[in-house]
Amino acid sequence: MRVCVFTEPHRGATYDDQLRLARLAEDAGFEGYLRADHYQAMGLDAALPGPTDAWITLAGLARETSRIRLGTLVTSVTFRLPAPLAIAVAQVDQMSGGRVELGMGTGWYQREHVSYGIPFPPTGERFDILAEQLAVITGLWSTPVGEPFNFKGEHYQLVDAPALPKPVQVPGPPIIVGGRGAKRTPEIAARYADEFNMPFKTVAESKAAFDRVLAVSEKVGRTESGKAPLVMSAGIVVAIGRTDAEAQRRAAPLHAPSALPPEDPVVGSPAQLVDRIGEFAAIGVTRVHLRLIEIADVDHLELVASEVLPQVVAL
Repeated sequence: MRVCVFTEPHRGATYDDQLRLARLAEDAGFEGYLRADHYQAMGLDAALPGPTDAWITLAGLARETSRIRLGTLVTSVTFRLPAPLAIAVAQVDQMSGGRVELGMGTGWYQREHVSYGIPFPPTGERFDILAEQLAVITGLWSTPVGEPFNFKGEHYQLVDAPALPKPVQVPGPPIIVGGRGAKRTPEIAARYADEFNMPFKTVAESKAAFDRVLAVSEKVGRTESGKAPLVMSAGIVVAIGRTDAEAQRRAAPLHAPSALPPEDPVVGSPAQLVDRIGEFAAIGVTRVHLRLIEIADVDHLELVASEVLPQVVAL
């Protein structure tokens, strides 16, 4: 099992907070450090000191870490135009020596769009935009050096784009697509993604989503087109402790009012988290993203590293 740390800096974290956790995760042996891409907290508090931009943060981390993989879960298509995003991600991939991953999604949190004046099209249109953005980004990265890239879609048109710079990873950084959608999400993942992620749901719900994606992958001929099989990954909300009281203290933020949809956290002992990861492994998951609620709670990460990581990396 490949194990990554996932954080939500919009809950309140500086760049230095994130750097400290990323370095600790790297030293502890986690495969990746991925972060949410949001501009506003989902709860009622102000979440001081305020948001940090995901790709500016990852650019800094790229230069201040050496091994751990870095990325987003996930970047919203409403936040950035696809060609400038392709340039930014390629540059951060160069800065990291080829350790970047790009998670992409339609965006869902309307409040942050209203707060910051970001257009928020209807759901169906956002899915159309997601498909076009992935076509543009992967097209720019895969176009041979010296050849132009052209694209004509409903939302984006590129004419003789130089398709530079190129990322270190060839044909580009891994693309992660995920979510609970039953129709468009599986199709887009099957066509463009390297990894399909089911975020923070039960094992049964996750298996149903994986089955849908696999069925669509077969229908669109993913294997016949030369693409590698999709990596199946699961997000797990984690609040564990050496005692039940410690676990419950870490889980307290989960009880605060929030715009987040219902989740299936692991609240309890390290052994319970090991068991949950084993259940995911049994349905074909080969990568998990552990959401640690409080970035400042370094002891939580160290507990996972010492009591969980050694037991699951061989699953």
